[in-house]
Order: sequence, then C-alpha cells, then structure tokens
Amino acid sequence: MTETQLAIIGAGLAGLTAARVAHETGIPSRLLEASDRIGGRIDSLRSAGGGIVGDLGPTWIWPPFQPGVPRWLEKLGLDTFEQYDHGEAVLDGFADGPVRQPLPGQHGMARIAPGPGALVDAMAAALPDDTIQTGCAVSAIHRHEDGRLQIEAPGQPPLLAERVLIAAPLRIVAERIQLPPEVSPQLQDTLGAMPTWMAAQAKAVIRYPRPFWRESGLSGRIASRLGPLFEAHDHTAPEGGAALFGFVATPPEHRDRAPLREAIIAQLTRCLGPDAALPSEVVIHDWAEETWICADADRHGPPEHPRVGPDALRAGHLDGRLWFCAAETAEQSPGLIEGALLAGEAAARAAVQRLQGAA
Repeated sequence: MTETQLAIIGAGLAGLTAARVAHETGIPSRLLEASDRIGGRIDSLRSAGGGIVGDLGPTWIWPPFQPGVPRWLEKLGLDTFEQYDHGEAVLDGFADGPVRQPLPGQHGMARIAPGPGALVDAMAAALPDDTIQTGCAVSAIHRHEDGRLQIEAPGQPPLLAERVLIAAPLRIVAERIQLPPEVSPQLQDTLGAMPTWMAAQAKAVIRYPRPFWRESGLSGRIASRLGPLFEAHDHTAPEGGAALFGFVATPPEHRDRAPLREAIIAQLTRCLGPDAALPSEVVIHDWAEETWICADADRHGPPEHPRVGPDALRAGHLDGRLWFCAAETAEQSPGLIEGALLAGEAAARAAVQRLQGAA
C-alpha cells in the first residue's frame, strides 16, 4: 500500500489544474489517469515534430465573458488569437443548392495558440515527474479504518489518501467507480444525471495546402441540414497550416470511418468548391469511442447542453475528504475549458485548506 496527502482521479484539464494548484501550495499529489494519455477531452492533432496542428476536442474560449481563462493563460504564458470569421458562410440544405450568406458571428470567440493542448502541456510541465500515473483505472474508493480514503485500481497497489479529488466525468464515476457507502443515494443519482459535455460527439479536422476558401471570400463556416457535418469552421493557425474542422451529425452507431471521410469531402466540395476535394489529411476523432470519457448514458441518451449542477457537486463529502471537480461541476462555464480550470482550482484550494488545517 502507498500513501499520499492528495489523490486526484482523472488527468484532464480539471485534474491537472488541481494538481498544479496543490503543487504551488507545497502539497504533493498523485494524479491517476485511466487512459494512456493525459488531457481528457482535450486532445490534439500533432505534426511529425510534435507541434499542435489541430484540435480534436474543444477549440474555443470567450475571454471577455470567461475571466478565469485569461487569468490562467497569463499565468501559463499562453496567447490567444481570433477565430477567423471574415467573409460569407455557406448554408447547406436550406435551398436547392448551397447558398452563400453572411451569418452573425459570436462576439469574443477566440482560440488558444497553438491550441488547448498547450494548456495541458503547460499544466503538466510544472508537476514533479512522479505525479501522474496513466493506465490506472480506479474502480473503488473505500473508507479506511483511520478515516482516510483507500483507492483501488486493478493491477495497482491500494493508495491511501488524506483527501481525494475526483476530476473524472461524473457519469463515468456513477457507472464505474464504487464510492464509499456513506455517499448518499441522492448524490449518486446526481452524478448519473449530469451529462458530459460533447462526450458522444465526433469531430473532423480537414487539412489543406492553403486556405482556398478565404481566397473566394468565404469564412469557412458551414451550417448544414444535409451533413455529415452539421457545422464547419475555419481551423487555420495564424502561422499557417490551413484547415477546417466540423462536428459530425452522423449517430455513433453509423460512424464508419472510410464512408464518413468520403462523405465529408463530398460535402465540403459541394459547399466550398473543387479545391475541397483534395485535402492533405482528414482526421476523425469519435469521442463516443473514448471508454473513460463517454458513459453509456451519454452514448445512448440525447445530447444536452451543460447546466450548473446542484451545490452538492461543489461541496466536500465524507467530512471534507472527498470532492468532485470535473468541468461539469463548475458554477461558471460548466463543461467548458473555463469550467475545468475553475472547478479544478476551487476543489484543490478547498482540499489544501483542509490539509493545512489538519497539520
């Protein structure tokens, strides 16, 4: 059996933020991640040299309305740039053929340079080398006889922790992690009822030699009733690397890669012209296939927009030893990048305060 002051389950952005906050206050932590990578819903398409060339998960932030984001970006030394939205959009399936038309933009929409993956990299870079353990799928948390929490994961020695933060998606926790019996049935029901934002979504990144759509006065934005992408946007980086990205409308059970790829290229060619038929790369990331992101309830239920959950999601449990801090627990921007930052930060500060008070 090993021991730690603070254990954090889930190495997505919320868990990494919590570990970073704890580290800065002098509290060591163990960060347990079930999958073979860190970042959670943030994943990046990278070049052969390791540079970020596309976002396979979230892309946008809204700094004027999300004060937690610029505060953390400044702390981490990261910059932003405007989402390209100059020119006309294309409406697809609203008339006999594609229609070019201006669409209202979203004020304040921006992107992180070179992508949200830089947030993950920067958070992790500040942590001691032995903080993060991937491939560690927590299956149960028990109350030890001395009051501490004992974490069980198949193939791993038990981990005894003074405080535990759960940064995994709430529905994954409800479906796959056995919590101590002292956790109320009402809280268990609350966890299962909180959808994981974009968990069953598939996203496509389509790279091109040049942003040809801009040359013809198009923004790269598409709104479609025909699909397979129900919307698409310019995804070109400021320093180059022309690309589009789109959200896939096809249900999870029909997302066969090869026909989906061909249908995406056909749609983009229909909407943007013959240059769209010659992409340099098409990458489809199906989040519904992510075992530790998409719960059964997310995969088979209707998509739901994040909502602010009940206070129990932000409160300490088991005498302040157990806290939840997935992005969906946040009071502001639940499910989004800011929500992950704020939730991880708040839970870590609460746990650290308890640890320091008990010292």
